[in-house]
Amino acid sequence: MLPARHRMRAASEFGATIRAGSRSSSRRVVVHYTSGSTRADAARVGFVVSKAVGGAVERNYVKRRLRAAMSEMVRELPDGSCVVVRALPAAQGAAFVSLRDDLSDALARAKRREAGR
Repeated sequence: MLPARHRMRAASEFGATIRAGSRSSSRRVVVHYTSGSTRADAARVGFVVSKAVGGAVERNYVKRRLRAAMSEMVRELPDGSCVVVRALPAAQGAAFVSLRDDLSDALARAKRREAGR
């Protein structure tokens, strides 16, 4: 489970990360990433799962799976970084391993793009 200190909850944080961050997508997710070099607190992660993914039960199921996958990766993120993960409709029926791999690949590409800025 993703620790509470790593969860992004404020709409302003979501907006700032999406506007200023580098973006990378895969078949099932889109990842927005900012390095946040001015912040010294823990890395923060937020999730967006729209109604296009499915009903409330399906959306919450996808969000829980993404949160579990990200809990394995959050230790590798530098302090102060922000990540917003947006689920695409293809995430609904995906196996956990493929969802985790897509998330990992998209996050790695977004981090490389942010470093190149």
